[in-house]
Amino acid sequence: MNIPIPHHHRAGGFGNSDPAVVIGNFPWYEMVWRGLRGDFKPSTPPQDGYDAFARQWSCPVEHARIAQRSQSPVLTWLGHVSVLLQVAGANVLMDPTLADFAGPLGRFGAERKVPAPLRGDQLPPIDVLLISHNHYDHLCSATLSAMRRAGQRPQIIVPLGLKKWFDARGFGNVRELDWWQHIDITADVTGQPLAEPLRVHLTPAQHWSRRTPFDTNASLWGGYMVERAPNTAAAWRYFFPGDTGYSNDFKEIRRRLGAVDFLALPIGAYLPRDFMKSMHVNPADAVQLMLDLQARQAFGVHWGTFKLTQESFDQPPIDLALALKNHGVDADRVWLLRHGETRAIAV
Repeated sequence: MNIPIPHHHRAGGFGNSDPAVVIGNFPWYEMVWRGLRGDFKPSTPPQDGYDAFARQWSCPVEHARIAQRSQSPVLTWLGHVSVLLQVAGANVLMDPTLADFAGPLGRFGAERKVPAPLRGDQLPPIDVLLISHNHYDHLCSATLSAMRRAGQRPQIIVPLGLKKWFDARGFGNVRELDWWQHIDITADVTGQPLAEPLRVHLTPAQHWSRRTPFDTNASLWGGYMVERAPNTAAAWRYFFPGDTGYSNDFKEIRRRLGAVDFLALPIGAYLPRDFMKSMHVNPADAVQLMLDLQARQAFGVHWGTFKLTQESFDQPPIDLALALKNHGVDADRVWLLRHGETRAIAV
């Protein structure tokens, strides 16, 4: 019996749901030219400078609070896309990037301009670690090494093709998923049963992967739906889309998995548009993504942390406010948290 090969599996790697959208095949000379032109750093600093921006958009971490396991969902933003979700007694960490640079060894690449609110060795015990793809601003070797030195041994969930990166560095308990596959989490890292199970789905995203000049799209990328008490009337869904351009994937995610209760909404890293459109939503696309998912509440991620793209650090909130107004969506439906801020999520 021949088992059909999923359409996003390609020779030597992976592709997007829309086969016409191919990302990652950039000629080296284009990347050099764009870098020299300034495409990969803000064209202007925030209005009052980076130090003032960091003070405005940061707050001390409530270490005593995040040390407590929570049954009801509680979320802490650690900057960029790094999110700590505490729910059903479990601590779920997503794409932790706490180094001073998003790049090799945590010392090169895109500079962090808002200090990380905590270090990798200051995290509470992490039960589940979710990695969306292998780009340096999502998969940070320096942060993961600090966590391991501190004794962290979570269940690690990654897209297809990425487990070997962890294996080569001695990380254990790594599980790969393909799009639409899921894994159930029934106990915390100590083996203590959770009050309610968590189901983690890997979902499609429109993006690409590369860690070196030789592995373009060799590993998969995606987002994660985290469901508390799946298949019950009390089900609650948190969605982290990872890096993504806008596509029909989000309507399909809603159709297959249900409406989203809380959404980590990417609102930054979108200029120049001719380069970023296929791989990163802008605020207008992000609001449409939220509507496609029928998300009840969201908060902004992927902005105001690293010098990655042309828009200034303070531009995404301005563009987001306009996009919400244009779509007739209440401004308070998308929270903007400060780096280090913890907030309870109503259910």
